[in-house]
Amino acid sequence: MGETGEITTQKLRVGIIMGGISSEKEVSLESGRNIFSKIDRRKYDPIPIFMDRRAALWEIPLKLLMRNSTSDIEDDLKEEAKPIPYETLKDRVDVACLGLHGKYGEDGCMQGLLELLGIPYTGSGVLASAIGMDKYVGRQILEIGGIDVPRTIPVTRRQWEKEQATLLEKIAREIGFPCVVKPCREGCSTAVKKVAAAEGLPGALDNAFLWDNVALVEEFLAGMEVTCGVLGVDEPEAMTPSETIPTDDVLSLEDKFLYGQGENKTPARLPAEQIERIRETAVGTFRALNLKGYARIDMFVRTDGRVAVLEPNTLPGMTPSTVLFHQAAASGITPADLIDRIIRAALEVHAGKRGPL
Repeated sequence: MGETGEITTQKLRVGIIMGGISSEKEVSLESGRNIFSKIDRRKYDPIPIFMDRRAALWEIPLKLLMRNSTSDIEDDLKEEAKPIPYETLKDRVDVACLGLHGKYGEDGCMQGLLELLGIPYTGSGVLASAIGMDKYVGRQILEIGGIDVPRTIPVTRRQWEKEQATLLEKIAREIGFPCVVKPCREGCSTAVKKVAAAEGLPGALDNAFLWDNVALVEEFLAGMEVTCGVLGVDEPEAMTPSETIPTDDVLSLEDKFLYGQGENKTPARLPAEQIERIRETAVGTFRALNLKGYARIDMFVRTDGRVAVLEPNTLPGMTPSTVLFHQAAASGITPADLIDRIIRAALEVHAGKRGPL
């Protein structure tokens, strides 16, 4: 109570961190400002925090938050924003709501910094975030746990430079064509390429190596691409799965995030028993990788009905056009309630941890 005896309720200060230094920083900006727009202001005091290209943090005013791109924001940071040195972040926020995506934001790096600062944060912990970002390591763990994943061969830049003939033979024998080439630790369909024959591999791998020192060559999956959000901590629950309809053979960045470009159907157009199998696989993946709070699991329903996991998204897109909000709505959850559940899960899991999450 206050001095006059009235009941006072102090709102939780939520630092919504967006931008960053990955290939997904523009999507991150969209996620961050959508969270800022839809968060329940009766419970939370949202603080927009922008990470610039040097990974420095700034508290930005609304007029910068509404700029078209991260570069537009950076142009006026020194004049319009307040710098936040890392060591002072805990004095400014009670919890960090991570709108970051990709390298240095979704892969355990930012999570490790927040652990050192003692700030609770949304999403999975350091190890789970790192594994979730590394598609090959994640698939190995899932395969051990009995979860179907695509046949995959990792190729390092050094291997490719020294052993092209051997690798081409191995890929043709173990994966075949068509296949898909992608960087090991990128998202948003960055440098993902369908390759129809061996002649296309060098160009696809060279493009993937622009983004990572390890590229993956995986089987091309036929069937229906689906994605399913999962919420929770100890008892995770799958939301309503969505069917993802690409405009080409491989889902593009525009399909995922550009309004009107790609098409998603929620729920996916599948029988009830197949929908339930997708939900079970999503929760099984969430548990196997020790994910926390929320995630989105991208999967493929093969033509024979098996559900193969492509990858988890430990900080899935939260833009207005992404499917997580659609799935939440189909499950009876409003946008504000979804954000509230994510924040409450973060507070719960961080309150009970021993050591880093």
